Amino acid sequence: QVQLVESGGGLVQAGGSLRLSCAASERTLSYYNMGWFRQAPGKEREFVAALKWVGGSTYYADSVKGRFAISRDNAKKTVFLQMHSLLPEDTAVYYCAATGRYASTRYPDLLTESEYDYWGQGTQVTVSS
Repeated sequence: QVQLVESGGGLVQAGGSLRLSCAASERTLSYYNMGWFRQAPGKEREFVAALKWVGGSTYYADSVKGRFAISRDNAKKTVFLQMHSLLPEDTAVYYCAATGRYASTRYPDLLTESEYDYWGQGTQVTVSS
């Protein structure tokens, strides 16, 4: 059972930056596909970014492309979501998620919540205008 804990959320002005962290209970996240999702008030949870464990390919929602970046640290136990040029519409609870270990999840499916087996509790990001 992988436990994920997000941190780094907070209140920021539009145009600002934040870096979210996702710490895992596992010794390494090297063999897990990782994703970030978000849920704004009154809306369904949506895909934000994903990092494939094989090859390290990254994928982004169109709404965050060029502004957000997903990465993994050298010790492979923490995943980050660096967010720049934040907009009020980025306000949401951000969730970190992981697929099963060694999962051979293909690109389109990485955008789907149901492909992820483990979830964090979420961290609030609020962007003021």
